[in-house]
Amino acid sequence: MDIALFLTDLTKYVLAGCLVMGVANWMFWTKYNSHVFRLKMLEAGHAARKELQPLRLQAYERLVLFVERIAPANMLLRLHEPGLDAEAFQHLLVSEIRAEYQHNITQQLYVSTAAWAVTKQLKERTVALIRNAAAGLPANADAKELSTVILEHINTLDENPYDLALKAIKSELER
Repeated sequence: MDIALFLTDLTKYVLAGCLVMGVANWMFWTKYNSHVFRLKMLEAGHAARKELQPLRLQAYERLVLFVERIAPANMLLRLHEPGLDAEAFQHLLVSEIRAEYQHNITQQLYVSTAAWAVTKQLKERTVALIRNAAAGLPANADAKELSTVILEHINTLDENPYDLALKAIKSELER
């Protein structure tokens, strides 16, 4: 009987030890796997940010270029064609702004919402400026007169909206 009692006690202790080891192992592996999962997620996030950073910088570059290209001082010089009447020049300017905007529309994926809103608002205000300037001209006005009115309007403003937009875009990039 001593052997049966001994084997029973041995079995109890072995099962208790196995149970303790199993619970400890389960707790360790759960925490370990959780830790490893978090590390892998951090590494994946870091890798994604590393890959996204050049695209983000390029998108902000494109927005700065867009703002520079639709600034009236630059756009009027670039698109001026002698002999155009004001209405044709107005249509040319507006279509150029829209084409530039459409060319850069996908950049909103990589820039902040605020930076994109500034860009979109600047585009709309530039189109409105051109249309309002053209509406105030006589029917026989030429492109030079339209250019003069647009530039005079920009000069009467306290702050250049294109410079303000560039500052806003740059400040969003720094965040």
